[in-house]
Amino acid sequence: MGLFQHKKEKNTAELPPAPPSYTPAEPSGEGRDLCLQRLEETLSAPSSKGVVLKLYLENFKSLNKSFGYEYCEELLSQIKGYLGEVTEGNIYRYIGVEFIIILKQYSEGQASDLADEILGRFENVWKIRGVDCLCSAQIGLCSYPGHAANVDELLKRLDLAVASAAECGPNQMSVYDSNMHTQFVRRQSIAMYLQTALEKHELEVRYRPTYCLKEGRFTRADSYMRIFIQGIGLVGAAEFLPIAEDSGQIRAIGYYALDHAGKSIADLLASGSEFDSICIPVSPILLVQEDFIDQVKRVIETYRIPEGKLALEVDDSALSSIYLNVNITMQELYDMGVELVMNNFGSGCAPVTSILDLPVNTVKLERMFVWQLETNPKSASIAGGLIQIAKELGIHIIAEGVETENQLNALNSYECEYQQGFYYAPTMEFDVLKKVLGTTLEESRVTIEEEKLKMKR
Repeated sequence: MGLFQHKKEKNTAELPPAPPSYTPAEPSGEGRDLCLQRLEETLSAPSSKGVVLKLYLENFKSLNKSFGYEYCEELLSQIKGYLGEVTEGNIYRYIGVEFIIILKQYSEGQASDLADEILGRFENVWKIRGVDCLCSAQIGLCSYPGHAANVDELLKRLDLAVASAAECGPNQMSVYDSNMHTQFVRRQSIAMYLQTALEKHELEVRYRPTYCLKEGRFTRADSYMRIFIQGIGLVGAAEFLPIAEDSGQIRAIGYYALDHAGKSIADLLASGSEFDSICIPVSPILLVQEDFIDQVKRVIETYRIPEGKLALEVDDSALSSIYLNVNITMQELYDMGVELVMNNFGSGCAPVTSILDLPVNTVKLERMFVWQLETNPKSASIAGGLIQIAKELGIHIIAEGVETENQLNALNSYECEYQQGFYYAPTMEFDVLKKVLGTTLEESRVTIEEEKLKMKR
């Protein structure tokens, strides 16, 4: 909504005039085939150099749903006509809502200036059949032969550049460069190694204990995963889980983590440890899998996990994208006795009021507020307000990223129930966690200091 406007007379709600018959500018498939042919000719030509520009129309699906096929084909034709004017030819409608422009003899600087000009046009409305609409775009640029020796490489690099632009929002551009290439190779290496890591049980699971202010001891813990890849080093879950989501490996990794958590809880109970819960992060992709609830039930039954001991953490950004499905799944989990934790509370990805509609037991305060407690009075006020909201709603709240005594004192003044961070304890192996859970800061001081020294080596 808000992406387009109908021009209409006052107090009328009539639809746009009936569209005239429209014939697409070019038969389906011709643009792509011709584009591939021209790219092949361009890259294989002696001493050939330049830049290829790829433009992707971001919100076209919603426009098509609202205005229909023929209207949108006219819009595409108008966009292609405009691109042809500013680039003087060599423009091709590649696939669907993607255009490719071959800029022979262009430097990256010249191509970037052109891309800026094109994106400036997309800041304004397109008028089709008397109706104004806004259409946003992302542009990726890749020079040849420097960054692409053949068409296949070129297209892959253009996709990466467009994806990079999309991360920055509508009407943005990105240039494929050596840094992006390095990141691409790294992502490929990680994606390829994930299956091996699973098969060889090389996914290392570590834990960060959480301190309970009221009880004065460590009562819960979060699990983290990491892997060591030869030639890359240690790779944390924050990096490899998004890669696993993109490569389709998130189910295997997510269910591995779930089963590992079940074993850990069973071990802690058998050893007599006193704790509230063990928490694992869950990808939103898992929450909408048909077998996810069954997998959680299996773990609970297999390891005889009492109610409340297993906690699942959901990032609040998931609530803004697939809210309905997540809501249904979360209610089922809640009814099963699983503790539900919302991460990044107060970040703005999902409204604070979402906790009113969801069966959330616990929220994690966005760590930015914790880090700014000492330097930003406004941040401190927001943090205090969010803590108070959670308390009044009967929801537990955890402050992450506590690193200094001043941050601790500020959180204590707000009576923040749970606190977590390097000030209290670093991440640790499971055997160390067993020694720490249920203890006071004083009782675990020696163990924690030893773990901190290990982190510095």
